[in-house]
Amino acid sequence: MIYPARKNVPSHERAVHNALATRIAALHGRQFGGIHDGTQSAADTYYIPTGTIVGIDMARGIGIRTEDDLFGAVVPYAFIATKAISHPLVRGDAAAPEGWSTAFADAVHDATLRGLTAFTMDDAREAGRRLLEGGAIRIKPVLATGGRGQTVVHGADELDAALQDLASDELTSCGVVLEENLDQVVTYSVGQVRVAGLVASYWGTQRLTPDNGGEDVYGGSDLCVVRGGFDALLALELDPPVRKAVEQGRIFDDAASEHYPGLLASRRNYDIAQGIDAQGQSCSGVLEQSWRIGGASGAEVVALESFAADPALNVVRASTVELYGPSQHAPEGACVTFRGEDEDVGFITKFVMAGRYGNT
Repeated sequence: MIYPARKNVPSHERAVHNALATRIAALHGRQFGGIHDGTQSAADTYYIPTGTIVGIDMARGIGIRTEDDLFGAVVPYAFIATKAISHPLVRGDAAAPEGWSTAFADAVHDATLRGLTAFTMDDAREAGRRLLEGGAIRIKPVLATGGRGQTVVHGADELDAALQDLASDELTSCGVVLEENLDQVVTYSVGQVRVAGLVASYWGTQRLTPDNGGEDVYGGSDLCVVRGGFDALLALELDPPVRKAVEQGRIFDDAASEHYPGLLASRRNYDIAQGIDAQGQSCSGVLEQSWRIGGASGAEVVALESFAADPALNVVRASTVELYGPSQHAPEGACVTFRGEDEDVGFITKFVMAGRYGNT
């Protein structure tokens, strides 16, 4: 059953959620039960939330008690589901929301980029000025996704102007991330899903595609998925940059479970950026986490289906693809999850594919 946890979900995303919910239900040997209307609760209901559920009591009220009850996540506080947790505060006594874990920021220090999180304007200014001593920085509103709303600043005047655009209520409740800006960036996805007794872990890359206005936007993900946990993924022959990304994703994942009690997550995805810093040095670090059904989830689900269908299969490749405009079509054999006109992005085609990995 889909649990509406986000407002204003575009129609193309709703269609994909319905398609994937049907397939996830089949993995459980069930039928898709539709949309939760806000009143149903049953001990045997399996949920696919459209966003991370905030509040342990809220989750328990609809029957979610373990990660086996949902495809997604539950967090005790809203900020835990955002990129705000990726960095420490500017000072030990800086303002922070209830539930903030200083120990988490310490634990992921070597798995993230140079950056700071702030929850007041004064702290954000202090953080920005400190980070600017090492080069240009990126201002990242924590509720924005896909890189939207971010600003690169090179000096104090640009910093002040960018911070003035932040909504004060959002800053206080959610925070803002200030992070070193990298050049020549490659972004990897590292994740793990647990559904119906199956565990799959993966690394992957994202691709860009022109939207209906000609702007480059997210165009899908290509994943290498293994049966099992991160150890099984690291047992593959991985190029050094990929291995680094997987190791950093695992560090972040382990620290979240340890330092944020109450976190339940059966779907865990981390974006890791690798690039060149202002001093010309290579850098790598987790940018943010996604613990809800997301852009790569179609590939995750078809990989799980492959493992369920063939117990001897241990590695697969899986992809999600997004193409804009009515002239674009899915290839033969692809599973189309949406094709049509969307009120937000115009005409879009979305599909998923899976295939063998090498000779395995």
